[in-house]
Amino acid sequence: MTRHQPCPAAPGPLEEYAVRFDELFTRVAQPRGFRQYLTGLLAPRDRNKTLTALAGAEPVTGAQHPAVQRLQFFLSESRWDADRINSRRLDMLLADPATTPHDGGVLVIDDSGDRKDGRKTAHVGRQWLGRYGKTDNGVVTVTTVWADERLYYPVHAQPYTPAKHFAKGKSDPGFRTKLAIGADLAAAARDAGFVFRAVAADSAYGDQDGFRGELAEAGLPFVTALRPHRGTWAYGPGAHTPVDAARALAWGGPDEPGDWQAVTRTFRDGHTETWWAADATLGWWGPDGTHRLVVATADPTALPDKATWYLVTNLPRPGGPREADGPHPAADLTEIVRIYGIRHWIEQSYKQIEDELGWADFQVRSDVAIHRHQVLVNCAFSFCWAAWFSDHPPGQDDTASRQNATTSQAGPGRGERGATHRRAGSVVAAGAAGDPWLAFPLDRVATLVAGMVDGAPATAVAGTAGLGRGRSRPAPLPPEPTNYR
Repeated sequence: MTRHQPCPAAPGPLEEYAVRFDELFTRVAQPRGFRQYLTGLLAPRDRNKTLTALAGAEPVTGAQHPAVQRLQFFLSESRWDADRINSRRLDMLLADPATTPHDGGVLVIDDSGDRKDGRKTAHVGRQWLGRYGKTDNGVVTVTTVWADERLYYPVHAQPYTPAKHFAKGKSDPGFRTKLAIGADLAAAARDAGFVFRAVAADSAYGDQDGFRGELAEAGLPFVTALRPHRGTWAYGPGAHTPVDAARALAWGGPDEPGDWQAVTRTFRDGHTETWWAADATLGWWGPDGTHRLVVATADPTALPDKATWYLVTNLPRPGGPREADGPHPAADLTEIVRIYGIRHWIEQSYKQIEDELGWADFQVRSDVAIHRHQVLVNCAFSFCWAAWFSDHPPGQDDTASRQNATTSQAGPGRGERGATHRRAGSVVAAGAAGDPWLAFPLDRVATLVAGMVDGAPATAVAGTAGLGRGRSRPAPLPPEPTNYR
């Protein structure tokens, strides 16, 4: 009988991470595919992370190389359960004291749209792609991210399937809106053991009564944004939009704030700004209603578009009649602003998952293969945190390690709305390839993985309230952040 060849070890600290998934695979070749796929995702981005790139083959002529074909089979045909892999990843995050969720964190719901050509790919359709700011042919995936003031990581992801893929369109029993998917993913995160102060979402979700209703029915607290001019029925001269409600609040300047309360926002670069927040009344929404309308702005007089939030929440007001018997702990204005401020971590998450780890670079068509690719990208992202905390325990002063870092990460990345930028860096895997079909030998990738690990976590967003009952605030994390707030 032919003896099974042992699975080649993954480079560097990736092997210690990957071995914890081995028991979930049913064939000897699957752990090897898992390691090779993650290794390719973690390598610096010098070209799109398609199957040829992940296998280290030439972009076109290397498509038939055995290493590429093995990865293609692993992703599309091999029998393994991506949901079990994701569940194991989440269990590892829950078990690690450095990443375990707490009741001061936030569960962020959002969707990511990526261009895809053709008509045969699962979930593809002409739809709004927020990443590019236009309607185009592509795939939209609804995601949940758990975040607090210092770290963030993806929890679940599910592609949205446009109505055209169903026999009866939107009336088909199998069709589900992005809003319904988002609410289900939030409940799934809670059922998986993730605790959080509230669910946060932007106005694309927060404007929808049905979405907020599904969250409330599931027993989940939320803080979601509203469009400034979202119309609401009201009696006669009453406020009909969130902007109207904000302008009805009394304001006499910083020395006579009237209905407004000063709150301090601390940003990731360490600077602080004084904002103003207030409970407003809009229709049946009020300070002591089932839903509160909270306005937060840098200038109550001008209400600037880019520095004003209109938020709706089901968290009761401290000292109000709903505090005693409400299903959720009360939250003051400072806490509401803190919760929604954490929502912006998802922009940082998208930059790293999409721009560095190749979220949208898949060249497969089936639903199974797309789902597997997304799960593997999330595994690569979570590995970066595991490796980081292995070398930098929470609370450790790592300024010196930042200054002494010798490995830099290089490669092009698509910024917000498709903008392109490039960071300077050294070429780690230089030299001639060992095989004319291969762009670089896979045994040189250890240094590349180390570069991704050092570059993955972002620095902290200092909050304005405690992280949870009895939990001390962790130290900030390097490296320097992007321009996102």
